[in-house]
Amino acid sequence: DVKNMGGTMRLGAQPCKLIEGTIARKAYGEEIVQERHRHRYEFNNDYRSKLQEKGLVVSGVNPELDLVEIVELKDHPFFVGVQFHPEFQSKPLKPHALFTAFVKASVDYGRKQ
Repeated sequence: DVKNMGGTMRLGAQPCKLIEGTIARKAYGEEIVQERHRHRYEFNNDYRSKLQEKGLVVSGVNPELDLVEIVELKDHPFFVGVQFHPEFQSKPLKPHALFTAFVKASVDYGRKQ
């Protein structure tokens, strides 16, 4: 019974608003996406501004709850961390947008070396 699991379990599809100019927004090609969650952990917004001052980019946020869903590192070819499970929406012949973007960034980086 999911409702009686206790804690802060987030389960199922949740909206995520992607910030213009980020790796995530470019990968998805749209402003709002739905991503599947199954976890009890959240980004602590008490540290959000301090982390952003040090170069962490908050690139995806749940617009209803103001929860950080995606982070990136500024000036890095592909440092993307997500709160959800992109593998839940990935298939062999239709990989998740972030997986495709990661492979492309890896190939591009390899060609520059």
